Amino acid sequence: MAVTHPTAQRNVLSDASVDLLDGGVLRYLTSADVTIADGSFGTPAFGNAGAVNPGEAIANAIGDATNSTGSSQVVAKAALRSTTTDIVLCAVTATGGGGDIELTNTTVPDGEDIRTTELKYMSAP
Repeated sequence: MAVTHPTAQRNVLSDASVDLLDGGVLRYLTSADVTIADGSFGTPAFGNAGAVNPGEAIANAIGDATNSTGSSQVVAKAALRSTTTDIVLCAVTATGGGGDIELTNTTVPDGEDIRTTELKYMSAP
């Protein structure tokens, strides 16, 4: 039998993780860990887990992230960071590619924004 968590525990686990992101950033990175852009989380960064689905927390508005590296960059991954530490690591792909985060276009020209319109975090069942 696989280990599972009851709904109340899943909500607690999700809230504990996303509460660390208050005032943090959603950092978009290349495959070589070069920072492309940071979008800012508000305080609170996420709503309460379980408000829509068990164990799921939905991000509040995230500030646009602007590529200011001086050249076009390809986003390969992302880190949801507190003010100092990576809390959640994510794969990034183009829409339909199956990444944890899917972007319309993973190639971001210099000076262009990455707009995150929806972000959900869910603890494992």
